[in-house]
Amino acid sequence: MFAASTNWGLGEVLWAMLYFTCFFIWIWLAISVFIDIFRSRDMGGLHKAVWVVAIIAFNLFGILAYLIVRGGKMHEHEIEAAKAQDAAMQNYIRNAAGTTPADELHRLADLKDRGVIDQAEFDKLKSKVVS
Repeated sequence: MFAASTNWGLGEVLWAMLYFTCFFIWIWLAISVFIDIFRSRDMGGLHKAVWVVAIIAFNLFGILAYLIVRGGKMHEHEIEAAKAQDAAMQNYIRNAAGTTPADELHRLADLKDRGVIDQAEFDKLKSKVVS
Protein backbone atom coordinates (compact mmCIF):
# COMPACT_ATOMS: atom_id res chain seq x y z
CA MET A 1 0.00 0.00 0.00
CA PHE A 2 2.79 2.45 0.86
CA ALA A 3 5.02 1.27 -1.98
CA ALA A 4 2.91 3.13 -4.56
CA SER A 5 3.16 6.39 -2.65
CA THR A 6 6.97 6.27 -2.54
CA ASN A 7 7.27 6.19 -6.34
CA TRP A 8 5.88 9.72 -6.71
CA GLY A 9 8.02 12.61 -5.60
CA LEU A 10 6.80 16.10 -4.83
CA GLY A 11 7.91 17.43 -8.22
CA GLU A 12 6.05 14.70 -10.09
CA VAL A 13 2.87 15.41 -8.15
CA LEU A 14 3.14 19.13 -8.91
CA TRP A 15 3.77 18.45 -12.60
CA ALA A 16 0.76 16.12 -12.72
CA MET A 17 -1.43 18.75 -11.05
CA LEU A 18 -0.21 21.40 -13.49
CA TYR A 19 -0.84 19.07 -16.44
CA PHE A 20 -4.40 18.25 -15.38
CA THR A 21 -5.14 21.92 -14.64
CA CYS A 22 -3.96 22.93 -18.11
CA PHE A 23 -5.95 20.07 -19.62
CA PHE A 24 -9.18 21.19 -17.95
CA ILE A 25 -8.54 24.81 -18.97
CA TRP A 26 -8.08 23.64 -22.55
CA ILE A 27 -11.36 21.70 -22.40
CA TRP A 28 -13.14 24.75 -20.99
CA LEU A 29 -11.73 26.97 -23.75
CA ALA A 30 -12.64 24.45 -26.44
CA ILE A 31 -16.24 24.23 -25.22
CA SER A 32 -16.49 28.04 -25.01
CA VAL A 33 -15.14 28.45 -28.52
CA PHE A 34 -17.44 25.79 -29.98
CA ILE A 35 -20.45 27.39 -28.27
CA ASP A 36 -19.46 30.75 -29.72
CA ILE A 37 -18.96 29.32 -33.19
CA PHE A 38 -22.40 27.77 -33.30
CA ARG A 39 -24.06 30.80 -31.65
CA SER A 40 -22.54 33.32 -34.09
CA ARG A 41 -25.05 34.79 -36.47
CA ASP A 42 -22.44 36.80 -38.32
CA MET A 43 -20.71 33.71 -39.78
CA GLY A 44 -22.04 31.50 -42.51
CA GLY A 45 -22.05 27.72 -42.47
CA LEU A 46 -18.83 27.36 -44.45
CA HIS A 47 -17.03 29.84 -42.21
CA LYS A 48 -18.19 27.90 -39.13
CA ALA A 49 -17.08 24.61 -40.68
CA VAL A 50 -13.61 26.01 -41.42
CA TRP A 51 -13.21 27.13 -37.79
CA VAL A 52 -14.41 23.76 -36.45
CA VAL A 53 -11.99 21.86 -38.69
CA ALA A 54 -9.14 24.22 -37.76
CA ILE A 55 -9.80 23.76 -34.06
CA ILE A 56 -10.06 19.98 -34.34
CA ALA A 57 -6.98 19.71 -36.58
CA PHE A 58 -4.73 22.14 -34.71
CA ASN A 59 -6.13 21.82 -31.16
CA LEU A 60 -4.48 24.47 -28.98
CA PHE A 61 -3.26 26.64 -31.85
CA GLY A 62 -6.74 26.62 -33.42
CA ILE A 63 -8.31 27.74 -30.15
CA LEU A 64 -5.68 30.45 -29.66
CA ALA A 65 -6.16 31.66 -33.24
CA TYR A 66 -9.93 31.85 -32.71
CA LEU A 67 -9.47 33.79 -29.48
CA ILE A 68 -7.11 36.23 -31.19
CA VAL A 69 -9.22 36.70 -34.30
CA ARG A 70 -12.72 36.63 -32.79
CA GLY A 71 -12.20 37.26 -29.08
CA GLY A 72 -14.02 40.59 -29.20
CA LYS A 73 -17.00 38.98 -30.91
CA MET A 74 -17.09 36.32 -28.20
CA HIS A 75 -17.46 39.08 -25.62
CA GLU A 76 -20.24 40.73 -27.64
CA HIS A 77 -22.06 37.41 -27.95
CA GLU A 78 -21.84 36.87 -24.19
CA ILE A 79 -23.29 40.33 -23.55
CA GLU A 80 -26.13 39.70 -26.03
CA ALA A 81 -26.90 36.36 -24.39
CA ALA A 82 -26.88 37.93 -20.91
CA LYS A 83 -29.21 40.73 -22.06
CA ALA A 84 -31.58 38.23 -23.68
CA GLN A 85 -31.60 36.10 -20.55
CA ASP A 86 -32.23 39.17 -18.38
CA ALA A 87 -35.09 40.30 -20.61
CA ALA A 88 -36.62 36.83 -20.50
CA MET A 89 -36.33 36.79 -16.71
CA GLN A 90 -37.92 40.25 -16.40
CA ASN A 91 -40.73 39.17 -18.72
CA TYR A 92 -41.28 36.02 -16.68
CA ILE A 93 -41.37 38.00 -13.44
CA ARG A 94 -43.89 40.44 -14.89
CA ASN A 95 -46.07 37.59 -16.14
CA ALA A 96 -45.80 35.66 -12.88
CA ALA A 97 -46.62 38.75 -10.82
CA GLY A 98 -49.52 39.58 -13.10
CA THR A 99 -48.32 43.09 -13.88
CA THR A 100 -48.37 44.57 -17.34
CA PRO A 101 -46.66 47.71 -18.59
CA ALA A 102 -50.02 49.50 -18.27
CA ASP A 103 -50.18 48.49 -14.59
CA GLU A 104 -46.66 49.79 -14.06
CA LEU A 105 -47.47 53.09 -15.74
CA HIS A 106 -50.58 53.45 -13.60
CA ARG A 107 -48.52 52.79 -10.46
CA LEU A 108 -45.92 55.34 -11.54
CA ALA A 109 -48.60 57.95 -12.25
CA ASP A 110 -50.04 57.31 -8.81
CA LEU A 111 -46.62 57.79 -7.20
CA LYS A 112 -46.16 61.05 -9.12
CA ASP A 113 -49.63 62.29 -8.12
CA ARG A 114 -48.90 61.59 -4.46
CA GLY A 115 -45.60 63.49 -4.72
CA VAL A 116 -43.38 60.49 -3.99
CA ILE A 117 -41.47 60.96 -7.26
CA ASP A 118 -40.97 64.08 -9.35
CA GLN A 119 -41.52 64.56 -13.09
CA ALA A 120 -37.91 63.74 -14.01
CA GLU A 121 -37.98 60.43 -12.12
CA PHE A 122 -41.40 59.67 -13.60
CA ASP A 123 -40.11 60.22 -17.14
CA LYS A 124 -37.03 58.10 -16.47
CA LEU A 125 -39.02 55.19 -15.00
CA LYS A 126 -41.68 55.52 -17.70
CA SER A 127 -39.04 55.15 -20.43
CA LYS A 128 -37.80 51.95 -18.73
CA VAL A 129 -41.32 50.52 -18.56
CA VAL A 130 -42.13 51.40 -22.14
CA SER A 131 -38.89 49.92 -23.45
